[in-house]
Amino acid sequence: MLSKRIIVCLDVRAGKTTKGIKFAGNVDIGDPVTMARQYYEQGVDELVFYDITASHEKRDIMIDVVDRVAREIFIPFSVGGGIRTVDDMYRTLDAGAEKISVNSAAVLDPDLITAGARHFGSQCIVLGMDAKKTEVSRVFPSGYEVVINGGRTPMGIDALTWAQMAEDLGAGEICLNSIDADGTNEGYELDLTGMVSRGVGIPVIASGGAGRPGHLRDVFLKADADAALIASMVHYGWYTIPQIKDFLKSEGIPVRDMI
Repeated sequence: MLSKRIIVCLDVRAGKTTKGIKFAGNVDIGDPVTMARQYYEQGVDELVFYDITASHEKRDIMIDVVDRVAREIFIPFSVGGGIRTVDDMYRTLDAGAEKISVNSAAVLDPDLITAGARHFGSQCIVLGMDAKKTEVSRVFPSGYEVVINGGRTPMGIDALTWAQMAEDLGAGEICLNSIDADGTNEGYELDLTGMVSRGVGIPVIASGGAGRPGHLRDVFLKADADAALIASMVHYGWYTIPQIKDFLKSEGIPVRDMI
């Protein structure tokens, strides 16, 4: 088994890290620059920064905040939110991001994935996908629907179909977020994650629902995730990155050693 990655997510709104439940009821919880530095020093493998209202508000991402975070950390750093063009990607990478996460804009214009991969390489392009459980049907054979604009707009697109299409278009990784599990601290959506992980040939990051280290163990062992995105469990001080990694090691799951 390859080493599993632990990734902390910083959802940012108006320059502050924020947290909600099922994409609603967000409250501000801290400064993203300070928090990024803290998690870097604890030994997190990667960081993800999402400007969570940029797409809905149809504005550009907060490049100044991206730049300030990038100056504080020396680990892979993925950025998403409000990225609609190759020029947006270039500016974000130039500000210090290592990967670009495209979500709503890619659903509306799938060629954006291919253009990004062509210009910067597939390893730089992450498909951010928000999915919500629905009835299994001809339209939704997986039983999950793609939703964009921060969970506001259902798109009538099957989640597994979109994941496979994004891989074909050139995405190098998928960050798969369950809207139903997001912020609940009750565990990842194992059915959805396992379906997508086994249905594509690129790494899948599980996102949404982690509340304790056992949830990461389950998504790695039961759903074949390559990485796990966490937020509340570290933002609120319930666990530290070393505690999570020590637990996973005790369960026989390989993780990267702290820097």
